[in-house]
Amino acid sequence: MSEIKKNSRNTENAPKSPFSTQTVAFSHYNNFSAQLPVDPKTGELVSGGIKEQAKQCLTNIQAIAESIGHVMDDAVKLTVFLKNISDIEAVDEVYKTFFKKELPTRTTVAVAALPLDGALIQIDALILNGEGTTPQKALDLVKVTRNTENAPKSIHAHSVAFSHYNNLSAQLPIDPKSGEIVAGGVKEQAEQSLKNIKAILESIGHVMNDVVKTTIFLKDISDAEIVSEVLAKFFPNYVPARTIVSASALPLNALVQIDVAVSHGDGTPPQLPEDTRFLVIEANNTENAPKVPYSHTVAYSHYNHIAGQLPLVPENNQIVGSGIKEQTAQCLNNIKAIVESIDHKMDDIVKINIQLKNIEDLTAVNEISTTFFNGDLPARTVIGVSAIPANALIQIDAVVSNSEGTPA
Repeated sequence: MSEIKKNSRNTENAPKSPFSTQTVAFSHYNNFSAQLPVDPKTGELVSGGIKEQAKQCLTNIQAIAESIGHVMDDAVKLTVFLKNISDIEAVDEVYKTFFKKELPTRTTVAVAALPLDGALIQIDALILNGEGTTPQKALDLVKVTRNTENAPKSIHAHSVAFSHYNNLSAQLPIDPKSGEIVAGGVKEQAEQSLKNIKAILESIGHVMNDVVKTTIFLKDISDAEIVSEVLAKFFPNYVPARTIVSASALPLNALVQIDVAVSHGDGTPPQLPEDTRFLVIEANNTENAPKVPYSHTVAYSHYNHIAGQLPLVPENNQIVGSGIKEQTAQCLNNIKAIVESIDHKMDDIVKINIQLKNIEDLTAVNEISTTFFNGDLPARTVIGVSAIPANALIQIDAVVSNSEGTPA
């Protein structure tokens, strides 16, 4: 096994943070920190409204991409966090000007707060990395963008495959035949979202068991149990890693939106086609992290996907303490326990995603989180949400490098 290196980089042409790295490349993907509408020259929020702010976020992403020898059309997935869901059309107008080819996959959600007063938007990105990271040899891998008539149409691609992962646009509960939200409540909407994901996967020769991670965006966090029951029908034998996110609003006033990361054993040209099942999906749980009815971590190829961790004590599955510092430490200790259970360490993390009940707690979170890393800090996305499962103050999930890969 060759020891593939993590490559952490920053540029002066985009806003810097002492608490994260702008981009962390590992193997065939670059993981970007979420970009706020901050002018890197002044360090201040740009003036203007949503269009100006969206342009600045995308300009920052473009600057990071170009600093590492990439372009915006190398993006495979963007996630847009909005303060006001009604700003989608204005964002789309700006967004399309940054791409010359097919648009990448995208997830759009409105959240309760962003980590900068006055910010209306925040965008993070996943960028292809055909050159790999040391000691991998550069490959001119092809990005494969696909759509199907059996899922709702969008300006964004249904699926963008690159190397051994498929990146899907988050699916809303839209009937592809009518183009309308399905009738019923959250149960019916969750079923339709998952049917759309299934249709996309089947159109590219994949199945639901190829999903390695699900992120569930809910308008009402109390709907989580109902959605979990629906998920169980679609994943009867294996349950991917999972994170639940409270959305202040979703496109089309939906109650649920589901985002997935998918294994892609067949790779993209010129990688040799292999049956997806020839690269094993490795799902693991440990007694040293809180018990959940889904996988703590799912490894596939060169990445491990860690389920969202709450500040629960593994011995009793109860929330630890009442303060943000205690709860942050517990979330990170749970992630550490999961990472160590698969023979990894915290410095193998390439990206962390943090949800906060109170965005004002970010200073305290920064104080604790930096103590868990000895090397370069991972890329990071932080959002404020109106609710977190178990009435917690914080939830954290992570993407971890997996140099050993998964067996054929």
